Amino acid sequence: MAQDIVAITPLYRTRSGAAYHGDALELLASVPDGTIDLVLTSPPFALLRQKDYGNEAQADYIRWLMPFCAEAKRVIKDSGSFVLDLGGAYQRGRPIRALYQYRILLALCDELGFRLAQEFFWYNPAKLPSPIEWVNKRKIRVKDAVNTVWWLSKTDWPKANARRVLKPYSSRMQRLLREQEDFYTPAKRPSGHDISAHFMEDRGGAIPPNLLEIPNTSSNSQYLRLCREVGVKGHPARFPDDLPRFFIAFLTDPGDTVLDIFAGSNTTGVVAEEMGRSWIAFEINRSYLAASAFRFLDDTTLCEAPRLFADLMSGDPTGLEIPQQARLIR
Repeated sequence: MAQDIVAITPLYRTRSGAAYHGDALELLASVPDGTIDLVLTSPPFALLRQKDYGNEAQADYIRWLMPFCAEAKRVIKDSGSFVLDLGGAYQRGRPIRALYQYRILLALCDELGFRLAQEFFWYNPAKLPSPIEWVNKRKIRVKDAVNTVWWLSKTDWPKANARRVLKPYSSRMQRLLREQEDFYTPAKRPSGHDISAHFMEDRGGAIPPNLLEIPNTSSNSQYLRLCREVGVKGHPARFPDDLPRFFIAFLTDPGDTVLDIFAGSNTTGVVAEEMGRSWIAFEINRSYLAASAFRFLDDTTLCEAPRLFADLMSGDPTGLEIPQQARLIR
């Protein structure tokens, strides 16, 4: 279990995971070598505007992030993966892009020895137009709606299974499968590709692309409602459930351990719990981590949110067990 990996007391526990308050670099030092199947995280981005959750300046970002990544590599199994979500940014006062996320990728591979298994791009169609100066006012750029997501590994052959993340066939493909003889003839294409009859076998779905279209529209979630009821600010940079759900399904098996070193509101943990994985969360902001416990309350314990938050914010961590009897909430 995840609780057995880190030899310190967590802020809270659930059936399958544990959430730890503190600096992730210090907490990582307590994790044994080669014990984690997937490190999945989204660190504070190198944005020009300072955010409430804390973010590093672009000039210092690589130097700040690299020690965390080096520790992530140490704790990952040889069969494991490191998935890093990074948003882009513009240079200060100029309508040109910063290159920090690409420099990070090169440093991770050239200096730490990671392999780039594949690059992904998370497209959030619900993202508001930004930056205001170049997009809204002068209209010389279009809105930035894509994050880079680097899938990195220690070896050339990390655990992965695309059959677990198949997409439903389109209506046209479903019709082709039903009426193959009317619409499809195996033949060699002008491109030189030899398309055989096996192309039309029903394999349960389509292989997804590395462009992940996932809207981030959880502004009315029960997690945020409980934050408002308790009078605490919810984490302002939450990613949607479907982002960790894709990579957890793709890169891990049931019972594997998933670690988020910049957990925020612990979306990764609650999704891992739902999917039958063990999980570990590290977060330096105690209020954000305490409020993340709201995600693990069920129908019978929603009323306990104020007391739970107060208990988690007072005194030293005690490893409080979050009771779970019914469905998890958002």
